[in-house]
Amino acid sequence: MILRVEEIGLSIEADDELLNSLVEKGKSHYPNEFGGFLIGYYSVDNRHLYITDTILPKSFKVSKFSFERSTKGIEKKLGTYYKKTPQKFYVGEWHTHPDISPIPSLTDISAVNAIINNQNVCLANPVLLIIGYSKTQVDFGFYVWFENKLYRYE
Repeated sequence: MILRVEEIGLSIEADDELLNSLVEKGKSHYPNEFGGFLIGYYSVDNRHLYITDTILPKSFKVSKFSFERSTKGIEKKLGTYYKKTPQKFYVGEWHTHPDISPIPSLTDISAVNAIINNQNVCLANPVLLIIGYSKTQVDFGFYVWFENKLYRYE
C-alpha cells in the first residue's frame, strides 16, 4: 500500500502482510483497542517513508475507547533494530478503533503532541496509523504530523 499527502509532498508505504498482521493483533484484543510502535526508514530525500515492522508493548492498559502503552523495554528492542539495520528506527505509533472509523480522537492528537514534545524522542514528523474495523470491514487511517498540523495520507 502506497499513500500520499499531495499538499506537502510526502508518501508512505507498508506491505499488506504487515498491515494484515497489525489487524489480526488488534482483533485479538477485541472489543478493546490495542496497538504498538511503528518501525521504518525514509528515502534518501526524506519524502517517502517505508514502514517495515512493529514492536508491541510489554505492558498496557486498554478499554473499548482507549489504549495506553508502556515504553518499558522498548529502548532495548529499538537498539536491536538499529544494530541490525541502522537505517531503521521508531517512526510513530499504531492502534485500533474497534467498531468505529480510523479518525483521530482528541486523545490521539494529544498523544502525537506528547511524542513531539518528549525530549527523549528525536522525531519531528511522527506517523499515526489508526485501524478502524468491524466484523465486515477494515479501514486504515495513516496520518503524519508536519509543521504543527496533522495530515492524512490518501
